Amino acid sequence: MRYEEPLYRPPSEAFSLILQVTIGCSHNACTFCGMFKGKKFRIKGPEEIEADIRDASIYAADTRRIFLADGNALTMPTGVMLNLLTRLYGTFPHLQRVAAYAGPKDIIAKSPDELMAIREAGLKMLFLGVESGSEDILKEIHKGVTAREMEVAGRKALEAGFKLSVTVISGIGGREKSREHAVDTGKLLSRIDPTYIGALTLMPLPGTPIYEKIKQGRMTLTSPLESLREIKCMLENTNLTGCIFRCNHASNYLPLKGILNRDRDRLVGLLDDVEKNPGKYNLKPEYLRGF
Repeated sequence: MRYEEPLYRPPSEAFSLILQVTIGCSHNACTFCGMFKGKKFRIKGPEEIEADIRDASIYAADTRRIFLADGNALTMPTGVMLNLLTRLYGTFPHLQRVAAYAGPKDIIAKSPDELMAIREAGLKMLFLGVESGSEDILKEIHKGVTAREMEVAGRKALEAGFKLSVTVISGIGGREKSREHAVDTGKLLSRIDPTYIGALTLMPLPGTPIYEKIKQGRMTLTSPLESLREIKCMLENTNLTGCIFRCNHASNYLPLKGILNRDRDRLVGLLDDVEKNPGKYNLKPEYLRGF
């Protein structure tokens, strides 16, 4: 298979076959993200994709899961996506699920019928970067949508039958907007009510605008305890129905997991104890963190 690196996938897709059907990210403007800055966005041609499928059918014939890279494969025209999914399920007899990143604008741009057709064809899970529920922070990080538009995108995906995994980033508003970020994000997550929530912690990447903002003193990076306090406040402001919550990304200082709302009070209590008795907990040192 022919990959244009660097290549990224969600942690939960670690054992999936990665099929790169787009290069880069069509938005590619988020101030915190350096994943695709060196790539010019394009949808790979049918001949390129077909060659990769043929290669994979030889050495990965038993594939059960496929992840469509790069940043937002859902930007592909609906007809092209439907043909691709038909080809994948026809080629890999044990295939159970196809997943992809999706930008909020990509979801909004598809009609409900298009989304439902894509889901019925076998694209079963979408990964959506929510990042924050704060209007000011979404604007500052150049996410390209409002909180209301993010809500519409998330609900639209769920109503089409997709499993929806969303990510939020602790510390993305800095110390200055920590509480605003936590409260507004918890409320937005409650309105979306996704299948999964993954919490990350900001790690400013050299060369990104947010790195320069912090370096210039225009934003203060949250400390480990402040980041965990932010997650606690976010959880306190959620009202969810059976959502699987994970805070086990390499960027996080303390792994957390639970089902919300069922485990919300337990998680909040744990984080409260961490704040009061930090010495009891083995918080991850900076040199072991990764983004």
